[in-house]
Amino acid sequence: MFKSILTIPLFAALALAQGAVIGYPPQGTSVAPGSSLIVQVERPNTLSNSEEVAVVIGVQSCATQPCVSPAGDMGQILYNGPFAPQYHESGTPPYQNFTVQIPSTLASGTALIGVAHFTLVGSVLYPWLQLLNRTITIA
Repeated sequence: MFKSILTIPLFAALALAQGAVIGYPPQGTSVAPGSSLIVQVERPNTLSNSEEVAVVIGVQSCATQPCVSPAGDMGQILYNGPFAPQYHESGTPPYQNFTVQIPSTLASGTALIGVAHFTLVGSVLYPWLQLLNRTITIA
């Protein structure tokens, strides 16, 4: 029993150490409907074993209602596929850029870019899902 109680915090700490971040676009970036947007997902180095599986990138309009966390609504899916971050410039973490098309039907106003990051972590390759978001403006 005691070992199982310690396992949960261990997996939680391990998961936090595996975190990805949205490196681009910056918060509040203005994008025109129908235009392309680069979404950069960074994956800092970790000390533990990990194997990248995939990311899903979606966008939802928040022009007429409050934004919802990607846990509840990924919105319109802009990318769904492999994630293989690479080193590019010295001093920056490994990352991958995804060029996505903002739907031309997206209403002007606030919108939320959501990223679902799925990876396997640790020596037992424990499955882990991380949800990220970034607010942008559709103008």
